[in-house]
Amino acid sequence: MSRKALIVVSIISLTFSLAFSDAKGEKILKQVSSTVSAPKDMKAKLTIVLIDRKGNKKYRKAEMYAKEDEKRIIRFTEPADQRGIAFLSLPGDIQYLYMPAFKKVRRIAPHIKNTKFAGTDFTYEDLSTSKYDRDYSADLIRENETHWVLELTPKPGVKKSYSKMIMHVRKDNYYPDKVEFYDKNGTLTKVLENLKISRQKEYWYAEVALMKDLKENHSTKMILEEVSFDSNLSDKLFTRRQLIRWR
Repeated sequence: MSRKALIVVSIISLTFSLAFSDAKGEKILKQVSSTVSAPKDMKAKLTIVLIDRKGNKKYRKAEMYAKEDEKRIIRFTEPADQRGIAFLSLPGDIQYLYMPAFKKVRRIAPHIKNTKFAGTDFTYEDLSTSKYDRDYSADLIRENETHWVLELTPKPGVKKSYSKMIMHVRKDNYYPDKVEFYDKNGTLTKVLENLKISRQKEYWYAEVALMKDLKENHSTKMILEEVSFDSNLSDKLFTRRQLIRWR
């Protein structure tokens, strides 16, 4: 076979390989979305630990309610100076914040969604409702016996703060146990580790999650407690009024 023919065959082989990788990546990501979004609804109490560069810790308590991964509300209950701060995420990339000190609900503008929520290392975008396969394209970049590693990039027309994410997906349950976040310059800025992935009935969830800000050398650990699923939560819970009138 001539050198030119070999080059053509190599190009065709590489193209086929990339197409296969993309197709497999998309299939895996769709299953990830189905796994993460499986519950009809969920409610839990949260212990949030803020850890600075010296290892000093601050503790907060919160409640979280979610429905069909389309609606989510988080509200701090402790300490006293944080009590009542609440965040609401709705379909269509709509988000609201309530600050008790101002007694006013304000909508979060798109240009500040990469801002950290209430001193944690989770931004408003991180906490927003999002189905991975709806918002991202996936490419399978490598795998081993236990994990698939996907590169996620926002689909055309989808605006995100990150240029890409590298997601490590467990093969036994299709749940991501590590996600790396890259900024618009392609620099790795944050890492999310799901340190304890648990199962309740048929649902998998991250019982302990750790978000690390590599630039600030600061991290936030989120521990879910008293978790329950499919409680038939009312849509009335996920409203601006409910941010203020919390039961």
